[in-house]
Amino acid sequence: MDEMLARWKAAFDGHRVAAAADLFTPDALFQGFGPQVLVGRDAIHAYYEAVPDNRSADVTLLHTYTIGQETAGGFAHVTFRDPTGWEAPVYLSLVLQLSGGTWRIRQYHVSRISTEH
Repeated sequence: MDEMLARWKAAFDGHRVAAAADLFTPDALFQGFGPQVLVGRDAIHAYYEAVPDNRSADVTLLHTYTIGQETAGGFAHVTFRDPTGWEAPVYLSLVLQLSGGTWRIRQYHVSRISTEH
């Protein structure tokens, strides 16, 4: 999980959209800040393409777990930022799947952190 989050952060911070999308399985489920759940690398690529290229992510891994030998999951605290002072703290949950000898993100979900209920 640490390695995957480091690879994701490097791709996100560098606005390397193709590299970010390649971290996902071909049929991955993706819930970002938008109102719709996205499915597949093409949709994920389009999502990351629309993210301003001056944004970065600070990531702290909180918890990991495994389900057998080919599935793992975890939770992280992520704060997205840009140089203008915009900031969005979220919890990120990931499900990873071993595919062809490579770990890929099967499911990605962010939930904004708010003091409101």
